[in-house]
Amino acid sequence: MTNKKILITGAAGFIGFHVAKKLLEEKEYVQIIGLDNMNDYYDPSLKLARLEILQKNANFIFIEDDLANKVVIDRIFDEYKPSIVLNLAAQAGVRYSITNPEAYISSNIIGFFNILEACRNTQATENAVEHLVYASSSSVYGLNKTIPFSTEDKVDSPVSLYAATKKSNELMAHAYTHLYKFPTTGLRFFTVYGPWGRPDMAYFKFTNKIYKGETVDIYNNGDMWRDFTYIDDIVEGITKILVSPPKENENGDRYKIYNIGNNKPEKIMDYFKALENALGTKMKKNYLPMQPGDVYQTYANVEDLINDFDFKPSTSIEDGLNSFASWYKEYYKVNL
Repeated sequence: MTNKKILITGAAGFIGFHVAKKLLEEKEYVQIIGLDNMNDYYDPSLKLARLEILQKNANFIFIEDDLANKVVIDRIFDEYKPSIVLNLAAQAGVRYSITNPEAYISSNIIGFFNILEACRNTQATENAVEHLVYASSSSVYGLNKTIPFSTEDKVDSPVSLYAATKKSNELMAHAYTHLYKFPTTGLRFFTVYGPWGRPDMAYFKFTNKIYKGETVDIYNNGDMWRDFTYIDDIVEGITKILVSPPKENENGDRYKIYNIGNNKPEKIMDYFKALENALGTKMKKNYLPMQPGDVYQTYANVEDLINDFDFKPSTSIEDGLNSFASWYKEYYKVNL
């Protein structure tokens, strides 16, 4: 990464913050251009706190604006000339997409199109983007019944608009790679958790409710399985992939999709028991049916990740949730 400029969209978000922080700490010669619209999908104060940490490093430049603003995106590429682009900005959340679909079209479709176009427009210049890495999601597997989920599986049955937009991103990236010959890599993340996480995620939301003495809702009566992936494992996978654009496939396209998951699904109730142990308290539970947009199980096949990078996420839920609990108590100054 010598003298590389890396554009990270969603830099004040959960994953974007951790990736930027890791690169800034370990690579003195890397310049990070961070973009984020700082919206209020969840408490912006958490985003501001993450941003404050990143801005202590002189190699971090922050721009507050929206991915859907094509003028701003083009200006960033013209002014800073990033050689690697990590597109993590997106409207997240399965259930939120059911009631607020327009936000997903604006950010996940129009915004991603703007990034693809900006990358394309550099290709005939001396500052051509070398690699576009973007966030997809395990949600694309939808009603897929084949376990574990493989990137070779068909993913034509999404059960939420969020999942449909992420599958659309993969298709759009493939078209741009094929037509304009710049390499793209999509990352299907599996239920990412850890310190500085998103408050809309179950483990974080439940911790807030436990602290307030409130009852937590557990869907499908707790009979669901998730491939929980600790944030440090996600970051390690991303940093390895960023500097390794895919080789040409059988069609001559430098295009790749990876699962990044723990390859070890956990029963939801076991995960919440580990959370209770980490926090040193019990939660009051209210059991409910399966919710629209939810899937019964996620389970990542990570053979490609192992074969290409000799890497496999491995942090246990006990270790990961203990780290989260320690951070939560310190950040919010509470004793549970």
